[in-house]
Amino acid sequence: MSPTMFDIGVALVMVAVVVALLLWFARYMGASSERRMTRMLMRAGVDPDIVARGDKKAIIEDIRSRCRKCQAEDLCERWLAGKVEGENTFCPNAPIFSALTNKKGRLRANLQ
Repeated sequence: MSPTMFDIGVALVMVAVVVALLLWFARYMGASSERRMTRMLMRAGVDPDIVARGDKKAIIEDIRSRCRKCQAEDLCERWLAGKVEGENTFCPNAPIFSALTNKKGRLRANLQ
């Protein structure tokens, strides 16, 4: 039995739907990661506007990349909600956040 044009059309529509769902899921995960990253920046004491400025673009891209690959999303969400005590040592970006807050503190001290 050979495939008809209808069968081929249905198959193409199914492939298109699967691709669309995969793209939507990737965007959803990226947006979720971006929200967590911004909340983590705020909770760690880093100015969240640093994300919008271009002067720290390479650092933010590195942070964003690590956040998207993070395997501790559930722990991160609970920590951000205040349901987990302690420091954010589970976060792969914790050393970077610490360096940014320390640098910011030193800059403020130098300006005064």
